[in-house]
Amino acid sequence: MMFKTGGRFKKSSWEKVIVIGGGIAGLLSARVLSEYYAEVIIIEKDDLPTKPEIRAGTPQAFHPHRFTPRGKMIVERLFPGFNDELLTLGAPSMQNKIIHQTNQYGSLEMPNPENDVTFSRPLLEWVCRQRVKKISNVEFLTKVNVIGLLTTSDQTVITGVHIRDREQRNLLQTIDADLVIDTSGRSSKLSEWLQQLGFDVPTPDILKVSLGYSTRHYKIPSHSSVKWDIIRIAGDPSNKSLTGGFSTIENNIAEAVLYCPGGHYPTTDVAEYEQELTKLDSPLIAEVLQDLEPLTSPRGYRVTELSRQHFEEMRKWPAGLLVLGDAFCTFDPIFGQGITIAAIEVEMLESCLSEQRNHPLPCFERTILQKMNEIVEPAWWLNCAADLPWQGVSYIGKPLKGIEFAQKYFALYLKHATSKRNFEQYGLYWAVNSLLLPPDEIINSQMVAAILASEESSSESKELLSELSKAAGQTLDEQLSQIMPTFPSTAYEYLNTQQY
Repeated sequence: MMFKTGGRFKKSSWEKVIVIGGGIAGLLSARVLSEYYAEVIIIEKDDLPTKPEIRAGTPQAFHPHRFTPRGKMIVERLFPGFNDELLTLGAPSMQNKIIHQTNQYGSLEMPNPENDVTFSRPLLEWVCRQRVKKISNVEFLTKVNVIGLLTTSDQTVITGVHIRDREQRNLLQTIDADLVIDTSGRSSKLSEWLQQLGFDVPTPDILKVSLGYSTRHYKIPSHSSVKWDIIRIAGDPSNKSLTGGFSTIENNIAEAVLYCPGGHYPTTDVAEYEQELTKLDSPLIAEVLQDLEPLTSPRGYRVTELSRQHFEEMRKWPAGLLVLGDAFCTFDPIFGQGITIAAIEVEMLESCLSEQRNHPLPCFERTILQKMNEIVEPAWWLNCAADLPWQGVSYIGKPLKGIEFAQKYFALYLKHATSKRNFEQYGLYWAVNSLLLPPDEIINSQMVAAILASEESSSESKELLSELSKAAGQTLDEQLSQIMPTFPSTAYEYLNTQQY
């Protein structure tokens, strides 16, 4: 390993690391790895834009992106002044602007007290990439496909990658490395490469979401101002009604998005799109857009399924290989978990590298794989709990303990928080779903008892009480411990160890 001591590199056993993929996960990984390796090579299949523009390999980049509070904290620590740089490049501050949330139980409005910025994916990636480009021991290798892994003769150690130049198809090369990290996202070929090398790869869990987005951009006139941070009009899973969203990004641009899982895809026809906006459960987004000028036609984005790999279960895993981000587990983009999960994984990698530098341990890669799995576990479970109530969504994989109870409880919790206008409980709900807090912050005996007591006359409460009564003679804590899974603390423990 190579690590910095007093601004100079001290030699150990590792010198070079390859990062496959130059997206957000790859850039954050490279930032951390640059502190521990003499040379970091990011291999990216696309040509990199010379300004904040959509990169060819990111079809989702036109659609809304946003940091969760957890993701923002991590990125700001890795790139100090990141928020201010986004502001300098035209990203608007949402401080004191209004957050509006409508669901089937009512509406809530509250000001955003934080100096959050909103931005497009191209701007986010641009700022991250420019920061990483300034790191002297990081190199970008672009317009190159990784087509396989190099190994030792006994296939126990990954020693580099095979690559092909995208412009000179006959130009095949190999690059040696002490560590290879796959951050290539949804297009990852890691399972195929491992199978080609003779490894048994477990079947992934699959959430068949058949979800669709449709997004349109609008120009905010110079004489106008938008008081909204975000407007979210939630659809109803029981009738597959569309969810609508509104926010602003850099350069006085507003974006509206329509979304639905279960195969009910929002239109990309201009006239039909504007009609669908008026049919949302609240007219607010359509009313706000009346004062704005359309810049683009609506653009669609489709995701057939989400997957959670189980590389941590492999009987054999080669040394010198890691994987993180969407290449390990993909999430429903509407919840904004993907970037945050990648950031938490990178933060964990940073901690493990620091430990390995001082106290080398065997099975380093397997230890990290296990921690990666523990990080994605609560996020995957929450994602499934949110999407499975929608008609047309199905799941194939390892049993999801407590998922049916959680779906009913979350609906009752959201009903209570909204109808009682309990902003604290509503905030806790979103803090849990954005991975700032663990699920037991809202699924605990004290909270469950309070919600059930407050909503005791409702059919939803009676149904949940009926399920709990199956474990008669036990305390509520004991009942919940039997029904609900116990999540590892890995996804949350770094909140207490890092200085934000």
